[in-house]
Amino acid sequence: MTVSLKKIRYFIAAAESGQISHAAVELNVSQSAVTAAIQQLETLLGVRLLERHPGGVSLTPEGSRFLLHARNVMAAVEEAMRVPRTSNANVAGTVRVGVTYTVAGYFLPPHHARFARNFPNVTLDLYEASRATIEQALIDGALDIAVMLVSNLEARDSLQSETLLRSRRRLWTPAEHPLLRMPAVGLAEVAEHPYVMLTVDEASQTADRYWAGSPHRPNVIFRTSSVEAVRSMVAAGMGITVLSDMVYRPWSLEGQRLETRVLEDTIPTMDVGLAWRRGTPLGHATQAFHDFLSLAYSGGGQSLTD
Repeated sequence: MTVSLKKIRYFIAAAESGQISHAAVELNVSQSAVTAAIQQLETLLGVRLLERHPGGVSLTPEGSRFLLHARNVMAAVEEAMRVPRTSNANVAGTVRVGVTYTVAGYFLPPHHARFARNFPNVTLDLYEASRATIEQALIDGALDIAVMLVSNLEARDSLQSETLLRSRRRLWTPAEHPLLRMPAVGLAEVAEHPYVMLTVDEASQTADRYWAGSPHRPNVIFRTSSVEAVRSMVAAGMGITVLSDMVYRPWSLEGQRLETRVLEDTIPTMDVGLAWRRGTPLGHATQAFHDFLSLAYSGGGQSLTD
């Protein structure tokens, strides 16, 4: 048995949708085809990639690691298909790119490296700033384009955007946490435990919005702008949290295990995408950067969601 691109594509769709049925609809194939492809991958790799539960499927730690490699494989294939159709060496210039903290640390680096290899005569000048600062810089023309959390975008009348990736938010717990043994978990159950709140990139404001739709409130014991601090605190048993799959890693810096599970309540996704000034044509180099990322995510809007 060999690993085919089709099996990898089916696995990515299931992992990112959290539902075999949703993946099948997205791929326009039967549910049994998706299930069989994933089972064949698991047999070949000798590990379980997805945990099955009544609410759908979720990644195992091994599945999380494989997903990162699977996305890189598909992106590399897209690049290989693109190169013969594009005279990349003829594209030159500088692109001023705004990035938010989460994007800079957990999304952009591999894409930046691949873009640099494919477009050697284009320089990407990266500027990390808050969402509000980036939006104003785009409007003022101080930035050409931004890679940011477009789910947080406010100046929609002035800015155009394209979603590249929708990343599901799930409950993070330490290993052996009692919530992992419950048949279903929602915000009501989360509220009964100490909670570590991430604040960077307006994460706490987003959390406030979906908690506001519930009669419950998180028992926040600590607020921090550091994703790694949240990861270490959760893994050590200080509390639990709800964060995006994009920033999830199964181990803390101290080597302690973190687990995740899907919540029964509706939690909005964290959407990563591109933003630029509405009504302003993109320059050749900026357009190349836009198209490169859009193509890497199959034309935009790839779902990492539930």
